[in-house]
Amino acid sequence: MSPHPDSEAALVVVGGGFAGLFTALQAARQDAGSRVVLVEPNPSFVFLPLLYELLSGELGAWQVAPGIASLLAGSGVVHLRERVTTIDHRRRRVSLSGGGSLGFGTCVIATGSVPHHYGIPGLPQHGLGFHTLSDVAVLQQKLHELRAERPIHPRLVVVGGGPTGVELSCKLADLLDGAAELELIEMGDDILPRGKAFNREQARSALQRRDVRVRLQTRVLEALPGAVRVSSRVDDSHRREETLPHHGLIWVAGVRPRPPVLQPPLPLDGQGRLCCGADLAVQGTDDLFALGDVATISSDDEPPPPATAQVAFQQAALMARNLQHRAAGEPTRAFRWNDLGEMISLGIGDAAITGLGLTLAGPRAFQLRRLAYLTRLPGLPLQLRAAAGWLSSAVASR
Repeated sequence: MSPHPDSEAALVVVGGGFAGLFTALQAARQDAGSRVVLVEPNPSFVFLPLLYELLSGELGAWQVAPGIASLLAGSGVVHLRERVTTIDHRRRRVSLSGGGSLGFGTCVIATGSVPHHYGIPGLPQHGLGFHTLSDVAVLQQKLHELRAERPIHPRLVVVGGGPTGVELSCKLADLLDGAAELELIEMGDDILPRGKAFNREQARSALQRRDVRVRLQTRVLEALPGAVRVSSRVDDSHRREETLPHHGLIWVAGVRPRPPVLQPPLPLDGQGRLCCGADLAVQGTDDLFALGDVATISSDDEPPPPATAQVAFQQAALMARNLQHRAAGEPTRAFRWNDLGEMISLGIGDAAITGLGLTLAGPRAFQLRRLAYLTRLPGLPLQLRAAAGWLSSAVASR
């Protein structure tokens, strides 16, 4: 049931991604008597680290993008399928896209991020993304066309050598199976620039085995219909420009936060994130908090944590505990990121893991990665169904 416009809630969570959904669920478990409202326009929770398995068909949509209604069933959390347009943090009220508003005692902002095109001409019109379910559907159709039509000199170009670009390139290479050339463009000196050394080595090997051409120190200048103009470093004083024809340009080279409009405005950092204290409270407010990609923690002692699902999980757990501390009049606690390691998918049935006391690559790493994510799927019934599905797939593949 949706709350009536202009009603009140003890806690309003804005955004239904990792950070928002887990905060709402844990807060409701800790205080069953309080009214918790999750404001998220999309009907599904998209488990972003498993989008690659959805693309390849290794997992189904019900596993990777379960309905939010089913995840919240029995939790007491109300899902309001609207978009927040403005948050008036002084009046403690959010304005909704449908024209109503919702008062709150506490508001948690977890609106995540969207692809960032950095003002590159033509990119929004001629580039594909890999961030949503619709992006997966578009890319699946593109792969079908390449395999069916077999154009002359077929080529797919992936831009961005971070985890998303590397994982996507390996999966695409396996799915194409020689039906098209695949190029990975990275502006920096190496792929996975912030990754673990072992995973970076395994990723280089996986890309090489799949004949993925990696172009380092290469910058995209312009996206054109059926082509992309790039500039590559030749030496310290020279760069070479060229135009690469392609049958699909996939941009995964960056994201930007998308905080809602705040009244009165509050300071943002240089990347557009809300500035928060160590306990995730937005600076300059008493009842407004932020976490996940949309937040940065100001600290002179250590750098801000990375914008990853692992950090969002840990922040959500702390946020729920801090809400409980505030309700009891107790001091809130500071966020301390516990780096549990790094897992990266490297194609169908392949992965690399550094962490959890392991340094492992190959099919066993792939299965462990799945199990690790299984424990993070919200709601025990979904975990059990997903486990049954994965076990059935494993048995069938033997």
